[in-house]
Amino acid sequence: MKTILAAAVLLTVCRAQAQEKGLVFAHRGGAFEFEENTLGAFKGSYEKGLRGFETDVRMTKDGALVILHDDSLDRTHRAAGAVEEKTAEELRGIKTKKTGETMLFLEDLLEYFADKPGIYLELEMKTGNKTLYPDERLEDYCRKLHDAAMARRPEGAFYVFTSFDERPLKIMKRLFPAADLMLITGGPCNEEIVARAQALGIKRIGCKKEETSRAAVRAAQKAGLRVTGWPGHTLEDYLLAVGLGFDAICTDIPVAIHTWKTEHLPQK
Repeated sequence: MKTILAAAVLLTVCRAQAQEKGLVFAHRGGAFEFEENTLGAFKGSYEKGLRGFETDVRMTKDGALVILHDDSLDRTHRAAGAVEEKTAEELRGIKTKKTGETMLFLEDLLEYFADKPGIYLELEMKTGNKTLYPDERLEDYCRKLHDAAMARRPEGAFYVFTSFDERPLKIMKRLFPAADLMLITGGPCNEEIVARAQALGIKRIGCKKEETSRAAVRAAQKAGLRVTGWPGHTLEDYLLAVGLGFDAICTDIPVAIHTWKTEHLPQK
C-alpha cells in the first residue's frame, strides 16, 4: 500500500520526465526478482522486455573470466572461497544455492547477448580487493575482458566497463582509448566524483541517489558526463532517480519497473 500511495503522489510530477529520460537496467540481471548473476536472471529480464543489464566480472586462478559479485562464493553458491583462488575446471562443477544453476562464465553470458542488438551492458570490474588483484594482474584481466566483450558485442549495443577501482579504468583507458568507461562511487553525485572522472578522462559516473541533488546531476551533465543512479530496490527509488534526472537507472526489480512504466506511461 505504501508503494502504491507513493507512486500515485509522484506520478503527476514525474510523468513527463519519466518518458524514457533514464534507461532502466537490471542490476546483476535483476537481483530481487531472480537469482542474481545467473543466466536465468538475464534471460528472465530480457524475455520480460528489459534491454539494459549490469553484471560483475572476476578472473580465476588460471585466467578465465566468471560472473560473481562477492569476494567469495559463500553467499550465493554451494561452495566457499574466492574464485580467484580456483581454476575454471573447479568452478564448472559448482552450483548456485537457490536454483542450482552452474557457475556463469563471461563467455556464456556474452554468447547469450551476441544475437540481441541494441542492448546496454555494464561489466563491472570487481578488482577492488588488492590481495586478489595486485597491480601486476590487472593488465591481463583488462585485456581479456575487453577483447572478449568486443568480440561478441551485437550491433548497436553499448558495452560499458565500470569500476569503483580506478586502477583497471586507467589501464582500460591506456590500452583501449575508445572503450566506454564508468567510474562508480559509493557516495552521491558531487564535484569530487566529477573531478575524479575528468582526471581519468571518463565520460560516465555511477552515483548513489541518496544525498544527490538535481543541481549536482545537472552540473555533472553540463560538464559532459552521463550519470547513472543506484541502488534501486523499490518503485520509489526509480521515481526518485527520474526526478533527479539521471541518464540511466540501476534497479534490482527491473521487471516490476518495466511493468509499471508500461502500465502508467505513454508508450512511444
